[in-house]
Amino acid sequence: MKYIYSKLSIALLLFSFLIIPVTAQNNDDNDIDNGVISSAGRQGFSFQTKNKKFLFKPYALIQIAGKFNYYDDEGLNLADQDKVANSGFAIPNAIIGFSGRAFGRLTFNFALNASQSGGALLQQAWFDVKMKEALQLRAGKFKTPYNQAYLVTLGETLFPVLPSSLTTGVNLDKSLNAVKPNIATGFDLGIELHGLIKQKWGYQVGVFNGTGIDVNTATKTTSDDHKGIPSLLYAARFAYMPFGPMPTYQGNPDDLHNNKLLFAISGNYNVEAEDESSDDLRAGFEFAWLKNRFYISGEVYMLRMNFTKRMQSAADFTAWGAYIQGGYFVTSKLQTALRYDFFDRNGTDKDGSLNMPAVGLNYFFSRCNLKLQAMYQYIGRWGHETQLDRDMDDNGMAMHSATVMLQYTF
Repeated sequence: MKYIYSKLSIALLLFSFLIIPVTAQNNDDNDIDNGVISSAGRQGFSFQTKNKKFLFKPYALIQIAGKFNYYDDEGLNLADQDKVANSGFAIPNAIIGFSGRAFGRLTFNFALNASQSGGALLQQAWFDVKMKEALQLRAGKFKTPYNQAYLVTLGETLFPVLPSSLTTGVNLDKSLNAVKPNIATGFDLGIELHGLIKQKWGYQVGVFNGTGIDVNTATKTTSDDHKGIPSLLYAARFAYMPFGPMPTYQGNPDDLHNNKLLFAISGNYNVEAEDESSDDLRAGFEFAWLKNRFYISGEVYMLRMNFTKRMQSAADFTAWGAYIQGGYFVTSKLQTALRYDFFDRNGTDKDGSLNMPAVGLNYFFSRCNLKLQAMYQYIGRWGHETQLDRDMDDNGMAMHSATVMLQYTF
């Protein structure tokens, strides 16, 4: 047994001599995008060989949140009718993973989220082959090319909660209602071509399962309404960045002297998206501007559900939403934030919309990778034809919600 321990110690020592002299991160690491935390040196360390062809970076993100939600009483069936639910403490994310580079041209990423269950436990698992800057191939489970709110780094968002118009299911007024999809598509399994042209033009074109983060198996068929077409999600995004690539954070205390601008369009078509109930078409426009201490971004997006023949519903359903948000560093550590979120949840054929203003504060603790976020959001209901329509449109959504979240990254 002592002989085995001795051999193991020698092996670890040799490995240390190979790796440790080059553990400090540098600018070459910036092409490693894990979508969770920044690859900047202040947020951890990496192991790298002397020739820089092989790099391995472990990382972790832990978020602890306190939440308060006050609802209208419709649909809750609360025993005491105090209208407070889904309040208390939560762990939105507890992610551990690793990313890196191999052979100088291949990058990879793997992440588990212990705060989730089922298929969502595997948050990401992908590799990316870089033929050249303008031509790269990514395969596995990763973020679909839609919605800037999802494409930014998870641990570097302006608000601790994403816009409700993206994350809340639409409100269908149909007797054959089988699903209530979100406008966002989030993580999915698939393959994607992407690249950066002349440091200004970016593109992403991919095919995905269309089943979202909860499914890690192949479950799809061919379309019944569109003969010969696999029932998958077909997606594309094109971006223009006149001042160079846009950073993936929404304000960073280490980057208060920069000027970046982004405009992008995106769209996808999910063939027989929800168990053959509809073919979902999504489209969106987005922009973002980072100017010294100031950050602003916004999106407009829509979802059109084309119901399949077996649903026996002639009318289609179209919902849309939009948000604009901004942040400003009052000091080098304190960032203020404002957001206005709009959601035509019950569709364009019916009167009424949800309007959701929010305010927030972010505080960055120096040299320890801690970030404190706080926000308050209110839901207002405008333009509904009847009181019943007004009451049902925000069903399941909190009229008043507050979140305080402390985040640690490594």
